[in-house]
Amino acid sequence: MKYIKFLDEYMEELIMIIFLVIMTLIMGIQVCARYLFNYSLAWSEEVTRYLYIWSGFISISYCVKKGISIKVDQFISILPNKIEFILKMMNYFIEFIFFFYLIPFAYKYFLSAISSNQLSPACNMPMYIVQIAPLVGFILVEFRIIQCWYKEFIKNRMV
Repeated sequence: MKYIKFLDEYMEELIMIIFLVIMTLIMGIQVCARYLFNYSLAWSEEVTRYLYIWSGFISISYCVKKGISIKVDQFISILPNKIEFILKMMNYFIEFIFFFYLIPFAYKYFLSAISSNQLSPACNMPMYIVQIAPLVGFILVEFRIIQCWYKEFIKNRMV
């Protein structure tokens, strides 16, 4: 139970930190190899790009979990609690519908990557490893939105 709570709290952050550290190390090694040894690593930019793509889709879930989105907090904070609650619920509903709409497209994109058997140019890695990132990210966002709904209902029920 302790590990599940830890993952619930820090999963996205942990993944993004790990990916950032790996990207930094790879690009640092690439810069050193290029300028100190006059040698270039063919795979470094590709791996970094794929980690960046994964980080981008994971970060959507992180933003939803933390309540970071484009909104006017000044305006919402001056409204009565009931109206603030309704606006938050509407926002979560719109986000939920939007990402729910995107999941089938991400799934089709992933299936087409599997059927094409395409490999990345430098690493010969199956491209579906990269192309499943939107699907994983959108499903994780849906999960986080449901959590936010629940937290808001609990918070407003106790007020």
